[in-house]
Amino acid sequence: MSFIRRSRMRLAAALACALLCLTQVRCTTVKAADDPLAAALEAARRTRDESQLQSLKAQLQQRTSQNANDAQAYFLLAQVEAYLLDVFEARKDKKAAEAAVDSAIADAQHSIQFNDNSADAHSLLADLYGRKIGYGGAFAGPRFGPKVGDENKRAMALDAKNPRVWASLGRQYLMAPKMFGGDIAKAVESFQKSLELDPSQDETWVWLAKAFQKQGDNAKARDAIAHSLQLNSNNSFAKSVSTTLKD
Repeated sequence: MSFIRRSRMRLAAALACALLCLTQVRCTTVKAADDPLAAALEAARRTRDESQLQSLKAQLQQRTSQNANDAQAYFLLAQVEAYLLDVFEARKDKKAAEAAVDSAIADAQHSIQFNDNSADAHSLLADLYGRKIGYGGAFAGPRFGPKVGDENKRAMALDAKNPRVWASLGRQYLMAPKMFGGDIAKAVESFQKSLELDPSQDETWVWLAKAFQKQGDNAKARDAIAHSLQLNSNNSFAKSVSTTLKD
């Protein structure tokens, strides 16, 4: 066999291998926006409508029962349960809220188990660990605080240009006590970076408002709330925070 022929065969094999790898990557990195339930999930997120969220939860649970390795379904299910957590907290149903945060954590962990390369899933799990601290008693902070940091570091390593990754990091800086790395200035910077990447995030504008409020700058906080409500007039989170801002 001639040298040229051998070279051509090697090149063809390399191209075939590369094409196979590319195909596999595309199959395992489907974005949430491409999911058939994405539009319904976004509508439910904007309103926090419990009946819509419960319907989506049932559909996603059915998907995971049919395919136990569906990382995307577990990720979306964790999102739905996080939104239900907001609903339960708003009506002060602590028992339901505790169950929701535990279920959301378990489903986010399942998603990462089947696809460890999702920055969104790691960021979501970081947020959920942060929320778990409020339900875990005196030892929850030392137990879950480091996990928040680990998940955010992993998410940032995977995708430093992801606005949701920066928003989650901002919440870590905002909510952690100063002695455990809390830093209001870094929180503001992280939220601003997130909004530079995607200014359409109505909830991140509210988190930025909360950070400005902690800095004592209510004027900037009110401006951030106004941005949020322009994007989503149904944002109950923005309306709630706006009532705490003094003139």
